Amino acid sequence: MVCFFLNGKYHLYFQYYPKDNIWGPMHWGHAISKDLVTWTEQPIALYPDDLGYIFSGSAVVDKNNTSGFGKEGKTPIVAIFTCHNAEAEKVGKIDYQTQGVAYSLDEGQTWTKYTNNPVLKNPGIKDFRDPKVIWDQQHQQWLMALATYEKTLFYSSKNLKDWKYLSSFGEDLGNHDGVWECPDFFPLKVENTNETKWVLLQSINPGHINGGSGTQYFVGDFDGKTFTLDPLFNKQLEENDAIWLDYGRDNYAGVTWSNIPECDGRKLFIGWMSNWEYAQVVPTKTWRSAMTIPRELKLKKFNNEFIITSQPVNEFNQFKTKEIKKENIVFPKDFNLIESKNIDINKSIVEVELSNLKSDIYTFTLSNNLDEKVKFGINNKTLNYFIDRSKSGNLSFSDKFANTVSKANFNHLKSKIKVEIVIDKTSVEIFYNEGETVMTEIFFPTEPFENLSISTKNNSETSIEKLIVSQIKTIK
Repeated sequence: MVCFFLNGKYHLYFQYYPKDNIWGPMHWGHAISKDLVTWTEQPIALYPDDLGYIFSGSAVVDKNNTSGFGKEGKTPIVAIFTCHNAEAEKVGKIDYQTQGVAYSLDEGQTWTKYTNNPVLKNPGIKDFRDPKVIWDQQHQQWLMALATYEKTLFYSSKNLKDWKYLSSFGEDLGNHDGVWECPDFFPLKVENTNETKWVLLQSINPGHINGGSGTQYFVGDFDGKTFTLDPLFNKQLEENDAIWLDYGRDNYAGVTWSNIPECDGRKLFIGWMSNWEYAQVVPTKTWRSAMTIPRELKLKKFNNEFIITSQPVNEFNQFKTKEIKKENIVFPKDFNLIESKNIDINKSIVEVELSNLKSDIYTFTLSNNLDEKVKFGINNKTLNYFIDRSKSGNLSFSDKFANTVSKANFNHLKSKIKVEIVIDKTSVEIFYNEGETVMTEIFFPTEPFENLSISTKNNSETSIEKLIVSQIKTIK
């Protein structure tokens, strides 16, 4: 995915094969939004050429025309992407991926490819792709993070056309059970401090803690050439194989928007809502997968640990309609949070604050009349959040889709917790404690879900301090 903002419009470009709903010769699809929720699809932005398929990359607003692509006072948008030569790959060559650029003078609607592509040739690396470019204000350079098989490479440029190798990162850090892909690299202020750190988002496939595709992250410092881990974050890695942006199985290859105005100041993120273990076989027609809700990322420090939190963007609240509120509810065993006769649970946001939690299991259950269900919640005995979609409906398309219960561990018993649950027909996005832990997963019920309940295993009396269920209006 590729994202930039300009003149009140959020642009999203995505990997797209127009002739089928399975992977094929990649193009760049294009959609535009003014509110991050309603999107209008545009004509195809970039097509394959003699250099190959158009893989993922990034796009920047070249305000000072450093590239020289601007004409007649028009600011160029410069796209940087991987050219994937499938023919060279077939005959066994290694250097079949290179980096090219294109520019737009009409705010991303049409593109002209640079005549001297590739701007970054392959030095002899099999996996050499997904360039994420940002303007590094501190060091006054264009900065590229590029994924290779087992590490991230950094390059710099003054004009977006001539690139200089700087350094590499990560060969012995984080998870390496699969191929590193789709990096994102940016500075981010530590909340409630005067401190700023650099963050590297690094997707990997396979290797995710719950199977298949996932995105790990790293926190540290960048001196204009080299990225080094913060000592506190390095200690976190010593205690964990990796730190994950989302512990569900369906948030992959996400990136942040470039050119967000300083007066906004948010770091906005969107991910691909699927997993390469089953992405090409999910039971959908005319479309194959969706994106996550756009989210705001924040960097926080808790107990000498860095955590990236993520929550739905505030714009999403504008689409809430009917709302049901309840407070101070005590239930011993089971409680019905909402039924479809009151609100269509399949397009809703549920906010719950729980207190008086014990060493028990607290399970939310989405269900329908066919006894299809998705279970998720808090296991305060084994200290983890979980999602179980083993009875969620159609599972026949893949033996890997529901072969495990997804888990996200925590290190102490929770006495209170806030949960925000976004349900959108065939997906759930769960945000615990203002996004400290996030879990995103998809499912395919035979019929729509009709009920959301919460239950305990040991009849522990539990307090629902606040419950807000909001209907989301149909978005076309």
